[in-house]
Amino acid sequence: MFKKAVEAKSQQRLSGADRKKLKRAIRERFPNASDADMDILLPPKVEITVSKFPNRVLVYGLEGDCPMFYDSDGRGSQIFPTVYALWKVPDLLPAFMLKGGEVSRFVLGGADLMFPGIQIPAEGLPSFSAGEPWTVKVPGNLAPIAVGVTTMSSTEALNAGLRGKALRISHYYRDTLWELAENCYVPNAGFFEDAVFEDPALFSAGQASGSCEDGFSVGQTDAINNEYMGGASAADGIPLIPDSAATEDPIVKNEASEQITTAMVDLQVTENASGIESNVDDQNPLSVEDVDVLLDKCLLQALHTTVKDKDLPMPGSVLWSGHVLPCRPSGITLDIKKSSYKKLSKWLQSKSANGLISVKEDKYKKETTLSFVNRKHLEYTSFKPEKKKVEKNEQSAKSIANEGQSHKLLDVVELYKPSAHVNPIFAAIGADTGKLYNASEASEIVFGYIEKENLVKQTDKSIVVLDTTLCDALFKGAIKKGSMYPTEIHKKDIGQSFINRMQAHHLVTRGNDSIVRKGALKPIQILTERRQGNKKVTKLSGLESFLIDGEALASELQKKFACSTTVSELPGKKGLEVLVQGGVIDNLGRHLVEQYGVQKRYIEVFDKTRK
Repeated sequence: MFKKAVEAKSQQRLSGADRKKLKRAIRERFPNASDADMDILLPPKVEITVSKFPNRVLVYGLEGDCPMFYDSDGRGSQIFPTVYALWKVPDLLPAFMLKGGEVSRFVLGGADLMFPGIQIPAEGLPSFSAGEPWTVKVPGNLAPIAVGVTTMSSTEALNAGLRGKALRISHYYRDTLWELAENCYVPNAGFFEDAVFEDPALFSAGQASGSCEDGFSVGQTDAINNEYMGGASAADGIPLIPDSAATEDPIVKNEASEQITTAMVDLQVTENASGIESNVDDQNPLSVEDVDVLLDKCLLQALHTTVKDKDLPMPGSVLWSGHVLPCRPSGITLDIKKSSYKKLSKWLQSKSANGLISVKEDKYKKETTLSFVNRKHLEYTSFKPEKKKVEKNEQSAKSIANEGQSHKLLDVVELYKPSAHVNPIFAAIGADTGKLYNASEASEIVFGYIEKENLVKQTDKSIVVLDTTLCDALFKGAIKKGSMYPTEIHKKDIGQSFINRMQAHHLVTRGNDSIVRKGALKPIQILTERRQGNKKVTKLSGLESFLIDGEALASELQKKFACSTTVSELPGKKGLEVLVQGGVIDNLGRHLVEQYGVQKRYIEVFDKTRK
């Protein structure tokens, strides 16, 4: 509903009578909302505005602040809270709990929520009806990330084997409704641009076990979902069981230490063979010493595998949620409050004191930042990192996003070929100038040159001093005549600047078929126009770039939309154009995303029927 940017036709303040009418509608829609909740959502002394959009959607917001509710049909019967409202009152709606933070990438990408991506609680699937408003949450994070309506009842879902679509998403974090706020913000450090993970503050406060109370808890998994165990959640290290503190048993503390050591050596998911018979009582509690050992091992694993020098300086919250937590063993909850350090900052400072890392305290943000990793430290060199077996996990994660799809998965990789500008950099470190590189590999080339020539500024590790070769590679021909060439550049700007000086290519793979083409990938174009009065037709072109058979797609759309389709060659161009009768522009784009795996950013939509 809010995937594409649409300008409001009008905006005005609500009168006193309309304000009371809105509150009554919200109370009827959400009977669990208390008077205190209403005062938080719609403060008495704050003006409320209503924005009217061309698609009849009404958005109610706080003047000068953020949108709080939206009416999807403009009649007052389909009012939903925005994520901003849910961040203030998280319990306003029941919530589906995802299997892990990695699954959130699909939701934030505009996909609807599928049952295989949901964690089923130990007590079984809760009761719900079709058309009910529900939210979506991530384990270890209290803040919802999306809002939608159920597509079927719980009885129908069980009869269907917990397959198919669970929630039709109408609004999610980072969509155009979220961007309507005067000052867009996120509720905690677990929210990133393309995904949401655990809230580091929640873990440090010892509240991780309470994050699932209002939705689907992380625990026993229904036997129907066994094939998805070790999928997206395992790949990210998201625990598949709740905090074991509630089942603490002093007798088994000695066994816990062995469990941690074994799990850290393997660093792989142990699959539960019993399925339904698994129980949280089987988990062993961890002593303070065990947690300290686990923290250190997870940090060393992260420093070896995911924390790169080019990413420094790095906020402590990002280090914790994006690097340390994913390195913990599956089935183990890592809570820093249960360690001897109690706080993330104290733990990082202790590792800085022994020389493994260097940290700085940001006085303004009041956050500890990782600024340097001593990779010659004995503790670092003596640690042997383990490689995770992620092939199966990646396939499981993709199967969640492509549930019910009959087509082979699409993979698009942007590649870059060295040009005359950057060839001296490749030659300096002995890299092949005739092959193609992805963005990460290209960045490693330039940072390898920086390390070889020792160009990092000694007084500030985040700054690189440009020598003649690197300066020419990045700026020669791009600086206006008469302008001074820069002498320094920040580390975070080097990678993209270097890639921009290379020749763009792209690799498209679908199943066993793949093709490499020069230049940037051209998007699929969907065009709707009028013909013969009020009749509409939708044209679709650019399918060849994504290895989509135009004839097969036309036959498929004819059955799906119950309309006529034709396929013709584009005049003067190579490729086919599929013409679909009717204005199915929105449904067609959704079909390409869900069934063919085409990302929204590779679809251009032009609707000439709208004024």
